[in-house]
Amino acid sequence: MSSVLFTPLTLRGVTFRNRIAVSPMCQYSSEDGFANDWHFVHLGTRAVGGAGLIIFEATAVEDIGRISPQDLGLWKDEHIAPLERITRFIHEQGAIAGIQLAHAGRKASTKRPWEGGGPIAPNEKNGWKTVAPSAVPFDQGYSEPEALDDAGIQRVLRAFVAAAERARTAGFRQLEIHAAHGYLLHEFLSPLSNRRTDRYGGSFENRVRLTREVVQAVRKRWPEEFPLFVRFSCSDWVEGGWTLEDTVALSKLVKEDGADLIDCSSGAIVPGVKIPAGPGYQTPFAERIRKEAGIPTGAVGFIRSAFQAEHILRTEQADMVILARELLRNPYWPLQAARELHAKVAWPPQYERAQD
Repeated sequence: MSSVLFTPLTLRGVTFRNRIAVSPMCQYSSEDGFANDWHFVHLGTRAVGGAGLIIFEATAVEDIGRISPQDLGLWKDEHIAPLERITRFIHEQGAIAGIQLAHAGRKASTKRPWEGGGPIAPNEKNGWKTVAPSAVPFDQGYSEPEALDDAGIQRVLRAFVAAAERARTAGFRQLEIHAAHGYLLHEFLSPLSNRRTDRYGGSFENRVRLTREVVQAVRKRWPEEFPLFVRFSCSDWVEGGWTLEDTVALSKLVKEDGADLIDCSSGAIVPGVKIPAGPGYQTPFAERIRKEAGIPTGAVGFIRSAFQAEHILRTEQADMVILARELLRNPYWPLQAARELHAKVAWPPQYERAQD
């Protein structure tokens, strides 16, 4: 019986050599948004390691949309060239280079995790004024964000489109819109962070408006032959927050808007939430969205073994597995998984002797 994990997946005009994707993982290693040698080695190694899709980390569409001052960016044309160097190498290895476009909203302007990860006040060095749907801080110690007015919302929308156009120029063949993890688009979706009373707040239709506008506008400018993913936090894990039922409903809508796959994560809209994390704990989100919204999904969260990944796909819970921590620990996990599943895959010729 052939492995499903190592069966190619075609979305629009792009064929991924297998169903393994590198999840977007912030490296907090940029200066002024520029990619550098760290990103080249980090991402290039995982392409050599056999993953089918390499999604670059959350990449800010404007400078105030960075989580930290060290985040990757695509808010100016000068960012293109160093990214293009990496995408070219990834494609030479047989993988597909993708990128996640993001805006951190009220969770922006923070220190790197290994520097404490707390907020940087606007009047501190490297800090800035954050924005959000409503003037509600993320947590104690965070400054009050500026509630976006109509002009600010349109600026953000234009920034996503401009970043997508730069991503195309940089050679990316897959794009993901980040609407999860408590960042700006998720902040508009969740009643816990969106207190607006205008056309962008209140009802479900209003709260999903900006995310849909971003997907629609990006899809118009993103090449027709390249797939567009959207990452959602499928549940806030808090009563009164965004729910899986909401995500199913929105997934149906963004499918109409031109999205091709839903990347199914959860949480992070408010602090201090107890999440029942464990192996495959978010996979049921991917399964339900796949079945009820009729759109391909990617499963994420504590997917560690080749047999676990194979089971998720073989039982049609998802169309792709999107790995984070496991691929940080071992960039060659796909090659090892192929051996465990007795799948025939091509190793880089430089490494073929390691198969003996």
